[in-house]
Amino acid sequence: MSRFDFTPYRRSTVGFDRLFDLLENQARLNAGDNYPPFNISRRGEDNYRITLAVAGFRPQDIDITAQQNLLVVQGRKRDEAADGSELIHVGIANRGFERRFELADFVRVESADLADGLLTIDLVREVPEAMKPKKIAINGAARLTAVPVEGEDGEASAA
Repeated sequence: MSRFDFTPYRRSTVGFDRLFDLLENQARLNAGDNYPPFNISRRGEDNYRITLAVAGFRPQDIDITAQQNLLVVQGRKRDEAADGSELIHVGIANRGFERRFELADFVRVESADLADGLLTIDLVREVPEAMKPKKIAINGAARLTAVPVEGEDGEASAA
């Protein structure tokens, strides 16, 4: 297991304690169980998707809870052999799980879908207008305007 030492960065930065604590805690928490497997993909500048492999779970077996800066996905174990048959071999994982994902500020869950054993959770980052960069006028002019940021495609867009 690799351990990160953020001490040199803690000495030379101010206000990043939460970030360093988050990185250290995530490394410690994710060292164990890796069930269910998942992917995180970026689908646009402010759009993300988390995909979890949850074969055998029904929508009513899964709870998705979004709190501020935290997304929790829980799966409840279902009773085996509800039809009264006796299982001779159990090779398909049917155990409960809990996955936690730390979310950045202003990231919210847009939708969730379960199809073909894959749970997809779409996330979107929506920065409020009040938090976007503003151009500050010099010498008392009170006009504030959003600063255009040039995107990767060369077009200007409001950041």
